[in-house]
Amino acid sequence: MRFATFAGCALLALLSFFGLMWSGWFLLGLVMFGGLTLLGVYDVTQSSHAVLRNYPVLGHMRFLFEGIRPEIRQYLIESDQDEEPFSRDERSLVYQRAKGVEDKRPFGTTQRVYDAGYEWITHSVAPKHIESHDFRVTIGGPDCKRPYEASLYNISAMSFGSLSANAISALNRGAAKGGFAHDTGEGSISRYHREGGGDLIWELGSGYFGCRTDEGRFDVEKFRTQAANPQVKMVELKLSQGAKPGHGGVLPASKITPEIAEARGIPMDRDCVSPANHPEFSTPIELLQFIKTLRDNADGKPVGFKLCIGHRREFMCIVKAMLETDIVPDFIVVDGKEGGTGAAPLEFANHIGMPLIEGLTFVHNTLRGAGLRNRVKLGASGKLVTSFDIAKALALGADWANSARGFMFAVGCIQAQACHTNHCPVGVATQDPLRQRALVVTDKAERVYCFHRNTMKALAEMTGAAGLTHPSGFKPHHLLMRESDRDMVTGEEVYPYMPEGFLLREEPDDFGYLVRWQRARAEAFEPVDMAFP
Repeated sequence: MRFATFAGCALLALLSFFGLMWSGWFLLGLVMFGGLTLLGVYDVTQSSHAVLRNYPVLGHMRFLFEGIRPEIRQYLIESDQDEEPFSRDERSLVYQRAKGVEDKRPFGTTQRVYDAGYEWITHSVAPKHIESHDFRVTIGGPDCKRPYEASLYNISAMSFGSLSANAISALNRGAAKGGFAHDTGEGSISRYHREGGGDLIWELGSGYFGCRTDEGRFDVEKFRTQAANPQVKMVELKLSQGAKPGHGGVLPASKITPEIAEARGIPMDRDCVSPANHPEFSTPIELLQFIKTLRDNADGKPVGFKLCIGHRREFMCIVKAMLETDIVPDFIVVDGKEGGTGAAPLEFANHIGMPLIEGLTFVHNTLRGAGLRNRVKLGASGKLVTSFDIAKALALGADWANSARGFMFAVGCIQAQACHTNHCPVGVATQDPLRQRALVVTDKAERVYCFHRNTMKALAEMTGAAGLTHPSGFKPHHLLMRESDRDMVTGEEVYPYMPEGFLLREEPDDFGYLVRWQRARAEAFEPVDMAFP
């Protein structure tokens, strides 16, 4: 059906050609349908637009509607209707930066600056000029033998299987050219990750794909072999993800391809199950012992974990286990519930898990309160697309940022929301060989590289405008937020940095940290007082 319009034009052009034997009027049809047929031939052979490769001729309707987008947006504003959850302006910004075209806009801000919730970064009357935008952070604690010099902006977790082979290849090759990292997602390392040559953050989920036994348990020998891959720079244990925390998954046997089976190390004759919880540990201390096992067998590379904050006390249980065992992860990635996924129950996507900013500040301050913040690097993920998003995350406690959505847009995602159907119109989230053919790897890899480079350039400009020389200098006082028409507050007032060691000293606070800390224990995730979770 995707090629029906193209085929119809070709058929009508052919009929018009033979119709010339009866009437000269058929010349009009020949010119019109012949022209559309030639346009379709061009569409399926060009490499810049995946929509046109998958929908020749018909796909041009999308660009026609894009041409009247400003008028549509103005109608929404004037009629006081909300736009879609992810701003068209931000999505357009990604496309512009990925294509390396001018991203400046006329007529000032597109934001409603007097609405509650508007945020901005304070600037200096003495801005700095920053020569290099290759910002780095060293990840690796005292027990790490091979610290990783990571970019401040990397590709967040997206598995092969959820994304197509061409999408994975484009992302990884772009990362290799730009010198930033590509998180594999829990689907493990595929041949397309290896072919690209880019730095990898190997994510282990509860299915232990790439290092599992036939029964789905952790296999340390397979892990050691995989972790020795020089492309693997860090190992990330996934406790939960923002889009559907606490939710497992099943990949039916009918959807398992030979390539997916190869990457995950699973058989093709049975369903592949990712349990909601990890079978290798059930207490905070056991979790830290498993982290140690991973680090002891990870060839000296940084090892950490990712989670979306749920019960805050449970994270404090993990921190107490760090103090008791002296096993401290090299990094923690805080995933916000606003992060995306290919498919999640609506109730989970909307109402389970803590948003990034609240989760990030909680983790940051808990580590400060336990005297561990200087031993652990913090990553942030969850709809971080623009340089302002990155600066805000850094100001509120992160050491670096990850993005899935931004880089998906860079490889051509148009938010068709057909990820779970295998019918992605641009070849990003599908295993259909014909559909993913529309995504030309070399073209989209360059866009991934350009998006990262231009976003880092914009971050450098924003950093200099604030009078700073490095984005790590952003702190809560650089952030201002409007509470109402007349009132604004600083980030320091809403998201303050708590004093170092205040939990160890058992100093009372106004945010409930100490109350939860006193009810947390290293031996179990259940609270000291079972009557109050």
